[in-house]
Amino acid sequence: MIENTIIKKNKKGLKALSFAMTFPSTQLVEFAGVAGFDAISLDGEHGGFSPSDVDDIVRIANALGMSVTARVPNIASNTINLWLDRGVQGIVGPHVETGAEAQAFADACLFPPDGKRSWGGGRGTEFNDLDVLTKKYGGKLEFARWSNANMLVTAQIESKLGYDNLNAILKVKGLGGITGGPHDFAASLGHPGEPDHPTRQKLTDDAEARARKAGKHVASDLTTGTGIQEMMLGFARDFARKNARAKKGT
Repeated sequence: MIENTIIKKNKKGLKALSFAMTFPSTQLVEFAGVAGFDAISLDGEHGGFSPSDVDDIVRIANALGMSVTARVPNIASNTINLWLDRGVQGIVGPHVETGAEAQAFADACLFPPDGKRSWGGGRGTEFNDLDVLTKKYGGKLEFARWSNANMLVTAQIESKLGYDNLNAILKVKGLGGITGGPHDFAASLGHPGEPDHPTRQKLTDDAEARARKAGKHVASDLTTGTGIQEMMLGFARDFARKNARAKKGT
């Protein structure tokens, strides 16, 4: 395991540069490392990744000095375990709507004594190699504490119910912070297809201000980035349009 590169960058007063992916590609991970990104972000809720895909991505990303974070498909503890056992060092939990859900989510991400994360035998626990755990960290308990300190636990608030229960969510000690979901949030407010609706923006701004006041992070304060979709539908599309009528020989 490597030190969480997002947290490391944040400690210098800087946002980490994160490359977002919705499908597996070890080549893109390598390109991101060469290009100077600090971390890889996987969308496991709307993207498609198998456990072996995540293993390969984390293996290469860590070798290139990048941590991997992921939005998981759901906040069930057994789902989260599959991602954490691969070596992911940050979890975004979608559709967190109550304090109880936030507590269960945080517990699934953090080892005891801070949470209830199950101990596995993958990269997320140095393959349960007692020699490494002892020599590198000082034992399993010290590794658990190190792992917790290098884990980003972020609840996605993307509904009116989640917003209404925000105070209870923010009271969860193991929860690091929040992020948003403008499309789903707007729909829950009665404005489907209008993610930029003023009411949604106002409530999101309020939620973020309350999170910061409670000592929690807002995901956009920690990282900035792009992904292959934005690049292809942005720069690449502009390039294609600009050169669509380029004449031969010029």
